[in-house]
Amino acid sequence: MFKIIKKILKYPRLTQNYPKYPLKSIPFIGKPEIDLEKCTRCGECVKRCPSNAIVLDKEAKDIGINYDDCVFCSLCEEVCPVGAAQMTSKFELAQKNRNDLRKSPIIIEESRFLDQSYELVCSELRTNIRKTFGRSLHIREVDAGSCNGCDSEINALSNPFNDIERLGINFVASPRHADMLLVTGTGTRNMQRALVKTYNATPDPKLVVAVGACACSGGIFKDTYATGNGIDCIVPVDVYIPGCPPRPQAIIYGILKALDRV
Repeated sequence: MFKIIKKILKYPRLTQNYPKYPLKSIPFIGKPEIDLEKCTRCGECVKRCPSNAIVLDKEAKDIGINYDDCVFCSLCEEVCPVGAAQMTSKFELAQKNRNDLRKSPIIIEESRFLDQSYELVCSELRTNIRKTFGRSLHIREVDAGSCNGCDSEINALSNPFNDIERLGINFVASPRHADMLLVTGTGTRNMQRALVKTYNATPDPKLVVAVGACACSGGIFKDTYATGNGIDCIVPVDVYIPGCPPRPQAIIYGILKALDRV
């Protein structure tokens, strides 16, 4: 008993309070942004972008970033000669419409949870889940040809730090028990049929969330013979979560976005 008490005192509760508070104390790379006042439209970042996510219109003197293509590699920040491209820590990027991720700057709505108590947020979310799906939301994760980066972040949702089960959200082994599909990868030729079968096996009503740049648009693998340009050309998608890979909190934000849509 004394050993247990000693361990409890040594290791305090690790579970985060997101979405009650933004994660300002943890340094991480979020989406890139371009300062249009500093930018000289030299096109250096456009030439060096590995996923062709940066779009430059020299005639209109306009430049922007397609976040569904962006892999958050920070190369644009490194090569920009005037320092106009900067990596931020913004991660709440999930959108229900893929067009809302195209050609920045995009105004991302602020989280509606910031001014509410943590207990109230969880209570409202559980009520929303029960109303639509019963007592809890069941998720089946589907790897449709990914590098496993996004899958690792999805696995982190169940660790003590994120503990997504506190919100009444659970992962299941069979799509027949699922309410939502979290899909990673580009939708390779060898996985397209499996993805369609998984989608058809999931009972209605169901949600599909595309996780990562590959699932959103194909990422750096788009326009190749072996992959699809995002999974929305295979199955309907309710929410897109950009990133390479998106951090666990960004995935949580996308799941909450999907529930609001329902």
